[in-house]
Amino acid sequence: MMDIFPTIMAFTFVFMAEFGDKTQLTVMMLSSKGSARSVFAGSMLAFLTVDGISLLIGDELLSLIPYDLIGAGAGLLFVFIGAFSLIRKRRETNSGDDIGNRKADILKTFSVISLMELGDKTQLACVVLAAELGDPLGVLAGVMLAFSAVTAIGVISGTKILRMLPRKYLEFGAALLFIVLGSLFILDAASYITLVPHP
Repeated sequence: MMDIFPTIMAFTFVFMAEFGDKTQLTVMMLSSKGSARSVFAGSMLAFLTVDGISLLIGDELLSLIPYDLIGAGAGLLFVFIGAFSLIRKRRETNSGDDIGNRKADILKTFSVISLMELGDKTQLACVVLAAELGDPLGVLAGVMLAFSAVTAIGVISGTKILRMLPRKYLEFGAALLFIVLGSLFILDAASYITLVPHP
């Protein structure tokens, strides 16, 4: 009989860690402005890619990835996206290009969520749980189920609640969120470089 304990453990940890976290807030903001299905699909692809690859390469190879540089780069990109959103002129979306918009939403969400998950506590916890419990596939299943639940809640909140707000406030809030998150990434990377100097 299949042991579901690793799946339950991974689900519980990830759900509790990610509920209300910056990733879920970002999903809410993205879904308030784009296609709910596309944001959900892009998010799940990002989680599967980042956490799946992490489980495959293992803890030893994962430790070689320069997370300080990745964090700083991601932070600068987030600040740029936020600042660009604040200063750019508002453009009307062509409603006749729904397929192109959905693809753009998926790609945008995938890129943003992937950057947020690289070096995140969830990614590292997946590797540790898989090593401790000896069941990488079971852990990955639990992780993906948890992300599905957290992301679905974020998407529903974004489409049902945030869309009731005026568009100008949504755009400003989304831009501000990206700038704040980017600044936090940069500060975190800077503190890591200071506390753990490279030889």
